[in-house]
Amino acid sequence: MDKLKLEILTPNGEIFNDVVVSVTLPGEEGEFGVLPHHASLTTLLEAGVIDIEKDDKTVESILINWGVVQVDETKVIVLVEGAVAIRGDSESAVANALEDAKQLINDIADSNPAIASATARIESAARRLL
Repeated sequence: MDKLKLEILTPNGEIFNDVVVSVTLPGEEGEFGVLPHHASLTTLLEAGVIDIEKDDKTVESILINWGVVQVDETKVIVLVEGAVAIRGDSESAVANALEDAKQLINDIADSNPAIASATARIESAARRLL
């Protein structure tokens, strides 16, 4: 099975770097998916959730406030101003990630109508983890 290299970078450092099956991104024109051998493109990202499908078919969700993505046939590089990964090895770690996500949402809620959708998706992701 073909794979993609996915890197998600913030000003504070790398938040994700691994090989994945696919990634869904909150693009300026709407949500879009990227699979291996995708046409090259660079586009702006809006506030929303990046869904990452891993080898084991699990999906990891990362909330972002805004950024840019560069896609080519073998890799996806995402540069974002702010991001929170909704993951954790324990219930308390997941709860902390959710609190961080809520804070990021509050910081951008006034400027983006897609936040209600992102909030619902984050809560759904949290339920999968708990």
